[in-house]
Amino acid sequence: MKARLLGFEWDASSSHSRGPALAPTVVKRLLRSEASSSYSIDLVDMREAIEDYVIPSLPDDGEMARAQIRETAEDCFAAGFTPLSIGGDHSVTYPILKAVAAKYGAVNVLHIDAHPDLYDAYEGDRYSHACPFARALEDGLIKSLVQVGIRCWDPHARGVADKHGVKVLRADQAGDIPDAIFSGPLYMSIDLDGLDPAFAPGVSHPEPGGLSTIDVLAMIRRIRGPLIGADIVELNPERDPQMTTARVVVRLAKELAAKIVG
Repeated sequence: MKARLLGFEWDASSSHSRGPALAPTVVKRLLRSEASSSYSIDLVDMREAIEDYVIPSLPDDGEMARAQIRETAEDCFAAGFTPLSIGGDHSVTYPILKAVAAKYGAVNVLHIDAHPDLYDAYEGDRYSHACPFARALEDGLIKSLVQVGIRCWDPHARGVADKHGVKVLRADQAGDIPDAIFSGPLYMSIDLDGLDPAFAPGVSHPEPGGLSTIDVLAMIRRIRGPLIGADIVELNPERDPQMTTARVVVRLAKELAAKIVG
């Protein structure tokens, strides 16, 4: 099955800083650049792995935008493709997971992030980019959740993780990811601040002590079961003047697409 790239220009659910809404267009331009190879590391041709790149127009209203994001992912499945989404902030993952669960039922999720995104509400917003996995767990969209790279959280998030049986790992515990998560159908959500700022500086909330690019690529290579969807979020081009982080996104997108087509 081919991947369909979906670009979500949404960052109104971000705290403290805007910018991730700009990511889809930047990544689209880099993916099409002649300066970059059209192949994955294992020589899967992106011209055959990726069907197209859809950037829907999203309304300003949050509820309507989430509905549009979900509908875009559902349309992707209906057309016979697997969604691989780029940008905006991490709040987009919740409506995408609604579409994924509507097709597959509750799914296993591998989540890379500096933050667990398990808050009941953040700054009064239950649909903040700090809350998507709390909403997804409440709705029964997730069968098993493994979070890797977590280093910025609090006792509230720890309590939510314990309540739902979430496995939370630091960056230095990446080798402890249960092998079973890679065996069955898997959804992968990559928040770029899960990587150390040395590798991905272009994010709104950088946190030292994160994963390397190689760490994340190694996780993708471990996937043996079908990859039924993925997202790469929180690229902030306004904080990425050398496009270092955007180029990381392009590499991750190529390797995820290669896994999707098998």
